[in-house]
Amino acid sequence: MGSSAPQNSLEWIMLFLDKYGVSFLKGAALTLEIAVISTLIGCVIGFMVGIVQTIELGNSDPLWKRLILKIVNLFLSVYVEVFRGTPMMVQAMVIYYGSDTLFRLNLDPIAASFIVVSINTGAYMAETVRGGIQSINAGQIEAAKALGLRHYSTMLFVILPQALLNILPQIGNNLIINIKDTSVLNVISCSELFFTTSSVVGTYYRYFEPFLIACAIYLFMTFTLSRLLRLMEKKLQGPRSYQLATDFMDDTYGNGSSVIDMKKGFGGRN
Repeated sequence: MGSSAPQNSLEWIMLFLDKYGVSFLKGAALTLEIAVISTLIGCVIGFMVGIVQTIELGNSDPLWKRLILKIVNLFLSVYVEVFRGTPMMVQAMVIYYGSDTLFRLNLDPIAASFIVVSINTGAYMAETVRGGIQSINAGQIEAAKALGLRHYSTMLFVILPQALLNILPQIGNNLIINIKDTSVLNVISCSELFFTTSSVVGTYYRYFEPFLIACAIYLFMTFTLSRLLRLMEKKLQGPRSYQLATDFMDDTYGNGSSVIDMKKGFGGRN
């Protein structure tokens, strides 16, 4: 490269940023896009699977209904175990090349990447959602049934809004993990950040500086998103200084106060 060649790592980093800065940003943007959208789709899949897996049928239900639910639950259990028990890199290879071999579908690498990360995230979220649903007091489900609500309505309007707050940290963790795990998609030539960095390495055969730049970009994305998710959690949790109505009554009337005392306190008649 002559006398103008960079003499140290700092100069190499400046050279890479000057010549390939836009390429690094495009790779990072695709990484973020795949991670965010796939996490959202995976959450929808996880919620649907979690709701189905928590359906309870009694002996009074028709045989055909219990049989169908058992088959569906078996299929969902296999899906969850397969995608939680195999590496995402292997899943990417199987889905990308298998779609062409088995179904003659020539998937675009980016489209295949969205499918792989979404399905993988859905398998992990299914177990998270199931645990979140089971963490809610079972009495609320019984109360909803007593009011005539179906299982779907009970989950959608009663249980899931409460479970969402419990599983929100795990959703954030999955998003952070997906940002990092998109690097394995380079095996199907998805032009995310790791693939872009590898292309830069192949130009100059310098490994340390390009991957140091990639490391800094990954860290910036994960750190920023983790802080934003923490703020979101605090907003959803509400102020810590709130006081329950029962606490207010205890403070005002004492623990042994009667209904008559409370009515007097509010100017009521005894």
